[in-house]
Amino acid sequence: MAIKKAKATDKPLTKAKIVEALAEETGLSKKDVGAVLAAQQELAYAQALVGITIPGIGKLIVQNRKARVGRNPATGQEIKIPAKKVLKFRIAKAAKDVCTPAPVKK
Repeated sequence: MAIKKAKATDKPLTKAKIVEALAEETGLSKKDVGAVLAAQQELAYAQALVGITIPGIGKLIVQNRKARVGRNPATGQEIKIPAKKVLKFRIAKAAKDVCTPAPVKK
């Protein structure tokens, strides 16, 4: 059985719906699929400092942000924002092309 493509009017999938869909597609139990997702989550957290790639979906990467001067929106007062590391998720090209197909070359 093939996984159904989402329509624009559909609601986002919850974790329970993802587990249910993957269990139905793979023939595994919901408990096993839930364990795989939990293990993937744990692996992503453990590897967050160096980044992790989920093939066909994207990469979780660490990016360094420089220190900068910002403004308090309530008072307009300048504040110093310190340098920090942040996690970002870069979407894979194949995943981007699902929503916005690549332009056709002439």
